[in-house]
Amino acid sequence: MVYILRSLLKLLTISLLFAGDEEALREDVLNDPAFQQVWSYLENKAVPREYVVSTFLDSGIQIHPKIIDSFNNPYEKKSWDEYRKIFMTDKRAMGGIEFFRENSELVMQVSDSMRVDPYLLVSLVGIESNYGRHYGQYTVFNALYTLIHQLPRKGKWASRELAEFILLCHGNKIDPHSILGSYAGAFGYGQFIPSSFNNYAIDFDGDSVRRHDEWPDVLGSIANYLLKNGYKPDTDNYSKGSPNWESVFAYNRSNNYVGVVMELRQEIKKGIIEN
Repeated sequence: MVYILRSLLKLLTISLLFAGDEEALREDVLNDPAFQQVWSYLENKAVPREYVVSTFLDSGIQIHPKIIDSFNNPYEKKSWDEYRKIFMTDKRAMGGIEFFRENSELVMQVSDSMRVDPYLLVSLVGIESNYGRHYGQYTVFNALYTLIHQLPRKGKWASRELAEFILLCHGNKIDPHSILGSYAGAFGYGQFIPSSFNNYAIDFDGDSVRRHDEWPDVLGSIANYLLKNGYKPDTDNYSKGSPNWESVFAYNRSNNYVGVVMELRQEIKKGIIEN
């Protein structure tokens, strides 16, 4: 009997300790500037407060100092020659030609229905995610959480993006810690930041969900983004400063970026037409 009482007392003590730990962790979340800033954007949205608190209680949350180095030294700051060597390779050009051939029916369906150049669509996913092969090494949550805590000049922006991301995950019933993305929180085959995904992504295949890792929705969403940012369907003018050039610049505000996208487009188009 004494042994049983001692065991029950031990279990009760452990339970109280765990309860205390959970309460302390919850208090830490409520005092976390990242939580407070994100919740300020979400408190009038259709996301329960407990869902957000629970998201911030996840044991996988961590800060990655390397993200700050990447943010402060992006590829786009490199010279044109250095930047071009990274993205304009024979392998990437051949990858685009292969992707086009393997997905030609879908690519042309998106292109024809939305009146956006098919080679430009393929070029963009080639630069953004190497045709879906490489789209992130950090969770989107951790990338944005790191920026909020470690890069004050991007704190407000990152807080809004994390709020948009949580809004998306709640709506689509996705674990907010399950999606990998870039150091800036861009994710999926099209590398949209959360606000861009929420504003521009479309459900092209009609399954009632806008998906970041399914090609019909990805290609349709990229086409929609370009159109909403000035793309002109009835012109083949992609010269610098043209509406079509500017629509790609809106995707990533870097002359180097637009330069490689346009060059890769030409290589893919040439490879398809000549073969």
